Amino acid sequence: MPSRRAFLATSAAAMAGSLLPRCGWGAEPTYQANVPLRVITQGPRHHWFGYYDKWQFDPNDRFVLSNEVPFEHRSPTESDVITVGYVDLEDGDTWTSIGESRAWGWQQGCMLQWVPNTASTVIWNDRDGDRFVSRILDVKSGVGRTLPHAIYTLSPDGKTAITTDFRRLNELRPGYGYSGIDDPNRDVMRPDDVGIWSVDLASGDAKLIIPVAQAAAIGEQTPDMADGKHYFNHLLFNTDGTRFIFLHRWRPDRGRGNFRTRMFTANADGSDLYVLDSSGETSHFIWRDPQHVCAWTKPAGKPAGFYLFKDQTDEITPVGPGVMTVNGHNTYLPVGEIGEWILNDTYPDKDRMQTVYLYHVPIGKRTDLGRFPSPPAYTGEWRCDTHPRYSHSGKLVCIDSPHESEGRQLHLADVSEIVS
Repeated sequence: MPSRRAFLATSAAAMAGSLLPRCGWGAEPTYQANVPLRVITQGPRHHWFGYYDKWQFDPNDRFVLSNEVPFEHRSPTESDVITVGYVDLEDGDTWTSIGESRAWGWQQGCMLQWVPNTASTVIWNDRDGDRFVSRILDVKSGVGRTLPHAIYTLSPDGKTAITTDFRRLNELRPGYGYSGIDDPNRDVMRPDDVGIWSVDLASGDAKLIIPVAQAAAIGEQTPDMADGKHYFNHLLFNTDGTRFIFLHRWRPDRGRGNFRTRMFTANADGSDLYVLDSSGETSHFIWRDPQHVCAWTKPAGKPAGFYLFKDQTDEITPVGPGVMTVNGHNTYLPVGEIGEWILNDTYPDKDRMQTVYLYHVPIGKRTDLGRFPSPPAYTGEWRCDTHPRYSHSGKLVCIDSPHESEGRQLHLADVSEIVS
């Protein structure tokens, strides 16, 4: 990781530039940074990583993964190919391409990430003919291989993935699934042959462990579920790999209505399913530890907010009341005591600015890292959420944000003085 002196030197120009007007925005600033910050990618191509719950930084906090795309502001088609690569923070933020993907969306990219418990191995999703696959590459040796399944999230030991049907997801939640392959269950409301698969990363073998029909039949059957089109989204292992979360969603009126949500947890093999939040309002979430989940929701009889759930119980505790008051992409930093620091962001406010901040749980204090513009063109499926991601040391934070005339790019912030 670069020294703080080097970071300050390379970010000085960016800090100064943050006070300059952005073309087309009048007097609005490009961004407002309260910590050392620099932009580590540049045009003419656009760069972004996507979701906030995957390893963007390598184990040494030197290489930062990114997707690269030549266009913005429209849905991907089956012929659109993006480049995947990384930025070297210790070599002038140089860019290295490592591959391509034909299976991607604006919100989660192609699930590009470093494989946990490895030194230099990367995985991402792609399309190969009539199926979605995943590519695994050791960027140091150059040795790669292909698994016959796309992946969603990885276990902490890097041995197992769980995944869902990106064909169905593309139709029901644009921006998260992949184009190019039609859903064979398009007219089936509760399919029993798709759902959540467990994938062995060594062999590539996959097993369907939770069919959509199974989860949809569990618990109270509300009227809007009866004619709803059901699917899964947002899968995530807990911190020791023993259980995982998934969101069971459905769109009433045979897929034409607005989606509703239940948050489930399950053992790694798909057994012992538990409805952790049945409110219908679950949004972003993160595991704090093997037993606790922090999620934005609106439990029955309670206001919308962040709450800490204890898995397989009814215990719910507010998080950041009066401070973390709007929905965002929340994670826990790997510094201090477990659950001491929350990294979060906001959606665009009335001025189209998104705020990235740290929340110190013991004292209830919020520290804003910066405010970043979201021009009106960044909306809907191709919006550019900041999705803040932390490094292994917890001292660096990377976000996606439009930058001047270069479109979405990666921004790197140094938070070491705050968290130390």
